Amino acid sequence: MVQDDVWSSAEDAPPGTLLAPLFTAEVRYWTPFILRWAEEYDFDPNLVATVMQIESCGYVRARSRAGAMGLFQVMPYHFAEGEDPYDPETNARRGLNYLKRAWDHTGGDVRLTLAAYNGGFKRLQEPESWWPEETKRYVRWGVGIYQDALQGRTSSPTLEEWLDRGGWWLCQKARLSLPIE
Repeated sequence: MVQDDVWSSAEDAPPGTLLAPLFTAEVRYWTPFILRWAEEYDFDPNLVATVMQIESCGYVRARSRAGAMGLFQVMPYHFAEGEDPYDPETNARRGLNYLKRAWDHTGGDVRLTLAAYNGGFKRLQEPESWWPEETKRYVRWGVGIYQDALQGRTSSPTLEEWLDRGGWWLCQKARLSLPIE
């Protein structure tokens, strides 16, 4: 896999292929996959990378306390019988299908899409003030990282906050499981 498939500016990148350099090395490891998945699901690659960053930091075996699994932290009931939830392609297909449904349902509103991805579509029927703190944080981190990525920034204060609040642990697990230095 190519790890350095990141362009320094929008002018250097083919249309629709720019992945901002601010993502951690563990997420950038997945760049060729992120670019392909983004094209397949008609997403900006930076949105796909943002979700992967927050959900797993590129750690294939990630598992939440709620039981969500894999790169995109997909709940078990989204998988068909016999599917391996830790297979990156299967996990991406299930996770990005759900993200696409949320995107279409919200008319492409990034905040609401991220809220639905994190807390389910029921979140969209509630006032934001009723959202659990987890969903509020998820949306704040996701929107902040994504906005920094869209600007082509090389770093993100929001990503740094996510890392400081515990994301580093996922990244460490990913780093130990991936062939990166």
